[in-house]
Amino acid sequence: MADRQEYVEKTKAQIDQWNAEIDKFQARMKEAEADTKIKYQQHLEEMRKQRDEAEDQLRKMQKAGDQAWDDLQAGFDKSWTEIQSSFRDAMSRFK
Repeated sequence: MADRQEYVEKTKAQIDQWNAEIDKFQARMKEAEADTKIKYQQHLEEMRKQRDEAEDQLRKMQKAGDQAWDDLQAGFDKSWTEIQSSFRDAMSRFK
């Protein structure tokens, strides 16, 4: 994905989707038994951490100049893949 704006918008959309998933799981946690709530809370914290890391990476990319964009995009692609994987792993523990 070479177009910078398209890349940023796609990333924002993914983060928005994660926020919705976090909200959904937080609602489930409120209805869970006490021992299960602890597990939910741990997984939610992990998911939030991954989301926050993605948002931080996105902010850096948005502030980058054109020359730095290419370098940041390559690094971000690698980080993004790792963040997505970690988020999916945390999310799968709720199912």
